[in-house]
Amino acid sequence: MELDKNLNILIVGLGLMGGSYARALTSKGYKVKAIDTNQKSIDFALQNKFIIDGSSEVNTDMVSESDLIIFAVYPHAFIPWIEQYKDYIKKGAIITDVTGVKSCVVYDVQRILGDRAEFVAAHPMAGKETSGVESSDESIFENANYIVVPTDVNTFEAIETIKAIGQTLGFARISSLPPKAHDEMIGFVSQLTHCIAVCLMTCSKSEHLVDYTGDSFRDLTRIARINENMWSELFLLNKEALLKQMKTFMNEMENFYTLLENEDVEAMKDKMRLSTERRELFNKPAKGE
Repeated sequence: MELDKNLNILIVGLGLMGGSYARALTSKGYKVKAIDTNQKSIDFALQNKFIIDGSSEVNTDMVSESDLIIFAVYPHAFIPWIEQYKDYIKKGAIITDVTGVKSCVVYDVQRILGDRAEFVAAHPMAGKETSGVESSDESIFENANYIVVPTDVNTFEAIETIKAIGQTLGFARISSLPPKAHDEMIGFVSQLTHCIAVCLMTCSKSEHLVDYTGDSFRDLTRIARINENMWSELFLLNKEALLKQMKTFMNEMENFYTLLENEDVEAMKDKMRLSTERRELFNKPAKGE
């Protein structure tokens, strides 16, 4: 399904992800407007011509004219925004988001909206170590994954529209998960990995690591340059799932510790062969490539 070129698109939140959405959609010929509390972010996007209009305050006319609204804001700001401005949203509009956790957001937003508009959650598995609209870059979507997170109340047409956004942005793989399964998976593949990267950077007191590290350490800690406000919020909102994944990882690390302590070479090799086999799957091209 191709995203309708005549849609009036509004992005709420013009940081790294919102800005990257705006750049990608504009480059494909879509007309994009934006709302962000920071006037400098709006000015930057206007000067670089990847939005056609913007406001640092909630422009209710801009909201009511929009067929598709993409929320790229922190979870704690999303629900209050919907509560305050839901009556200005166009009847029949489609709403989506980029939020990293879903169960704590999706059902509340759908309840507040009622039958006024349809919210289909989505999670672009893409990003950078830097933040802000100045860092926005549409190329981050290349070879990346895009997860659509529908519920039973979503219509087929709305779900297909949100999938079409992923296709338009250039994601390599588009998949679908219900909210709880999404949060469990993200607890492992995203949040746990950020925890590991942070711990790798904080468990050694040496101030000279940079003088001795090779590519392996740099690769493992790339995401340790972290937005502490966003990620601490995401961790807390997905606390149960993340703690479970952390426990699983610590148990596996403890198991490998024991193998090494006992010099069980064959068992360590078995682990390494299994690791290599599973990692090899990541080198296979996405469907359609």
